[in-house]
Amino acid sequence: MQSATENSDPRQGSARIGRLIMKLRRLERQPHRFGAAGCLTPSEIHTIDAIGMGGGMLMSELAARLGITKGAVTQLVSRLEGKACVQRRSHATDSRATLVSLSTKGEQAYLAHRQLNQKFYERLGAQLTAQEIAVFEKCVDIFCEVLDE
Repeated sequence: MQSATENSDPRQGSARIGRLIMKLRRLERQPHRFGAAGCLTPSEIHTIDAIGMGGGMLMSELAARLGITKGAVTQLVSRLEGKACVQRRSHATDSRATLVSLSTKGEQAYLAHRQLNQKFYERLGAQLTAQEIAVFEKCVDIFCEVLDE
């Protein structure tokens, strides 16, 4: 019996990954509506998601969580502030640090995004076993690690 690696044609895998990358690039350019927050780009909604999961955080922590520079996170937060989705405030004890948290509109966008993720996992669950979903998630993690190299 051949292993999955022996059965896989690297050219087919490469073509699949290429298609995925192209679809993700197209998705990245398309804003989507998230409730009262209106249209948000994928970068904006993932920033909101990171803030929402953390219940508010330091800007430097947000940059680290998203894997982007502090300058890039500052630009994203400024855009989201302009859309009334987030708010910044000075840290109580460290004047150099800035805290960022979700506004009411940001919370609504966060919840809408969570519902979208829930529907995605429900769709996966209808087609894959829990073990297959775990393998899928591991593959995504490995793919991200490879892209970080």
